[in-house]
Amino acid sequence: QSSSLSWEWASLPLRKPWSTSRPSRGERLSDRFLVAIGYHGNSFHGSQIQPDVGTVEGAMRNALRRLTWWSEGCLEMSSRTDSGVSVRANLARIDLPRSVSSNTRNDSIVRALNDHLPVGAVAISANRAPSTSKVRYAESRSYLYRLETIEEWPSECENDAISAACSLVEGQHDFTNLSRLESGTDPIRTVDRCIPWTSDDGRLIGFSIQAKSFIWNQVRRIASAFAGIASGRISILDLESALNSPKVSVDLGRAPSEGLVLWDISHKDFDSPFTSELPLSTTFSVRPSDSREYRRWLSLSKYEMGLLLEREWMSRLN
Repeated sequence: QSSSLSWEWASLPLRKPWSTSRPSRGERLSDRFLVAIGYHGNSFHGSQIQPDVGTVEGAMRNALRRLTWWSEGCLEMSSRTDSGVSVRANLARIDLPRSVSSNTRNDSIVRALNDHLPVGAVAISANRAPSTSKVRYAESRSYLYRLETIEEWPSECENDAISAACSLVEGQHDFTNLSRLESGTDPIRTVDRCIPWTSDDGRLIGFSIQAKSFIWNQVRRIASAFAGIASGRISILDLESALNSPKVSVDLGRAPSEGLVLWDISHKDFDSPFTSELPLSTTFSVRPSDSREYRRWLSLSKYEMGLLLEREWMSRLN
């Protein structure tokens, strides 16, 4: 994080690595915290730890080690995100040693982490949680997808068609045809809400989708289906068939990761600093119709999405 942040993390008590000896009965070695973490997708190769590449979990591990707060198993992320996917707020479960947690405030933990996280990631807020709290057991997760960043997206789109497609994916469905299923994964998911995301002048930008949990690539494949409906590549009946006939394999495409943002997580043990409202789009440019101009505009759109996230983070940190 920027060195201009004058956090006094050094005043927090440091510690030696935990002893391998067993604690006495009733002794608590750690306190559990949930921390909101935001990051730009192009700064990391996804959220989960991987060898030889930079990931969000790896950056968090390094920060905790530098602070001498690290112990095996002390860190867990709530939601997995692929390379290129940006995040306004993911949740991290961190078990801090009692010697640290008993003498520091929530905002001091955030400041300390931000002195050791790399550019592109930011800790936003933290609060204590019960020792039994499960960070992955969120009540809901919501994503945004900026559909106009997809190459096949037409210069003119009927909003009603995407509204109908959104309504179609709401409710409980077998998303086998609209996800990348891993072995043993249940394909049944319930989408609580899916709504179009429009600009102030009524231009369709993308969509927002909310569920308790998602399958790998589910939102990106839904986004591809929506773009296909808008461009005429597929019909809304094709999407309906993909949902209603999951045993009949069909590939409706997978949209690029760069248009996707994990927007919000609701958890019973976490006081989110954010609202779930859709962001204002006053700073978003209009996608050009010319294909060559589109390629240049795509870089601009990535900058706009990054700026949106930075403004969201800074409004909560300051």
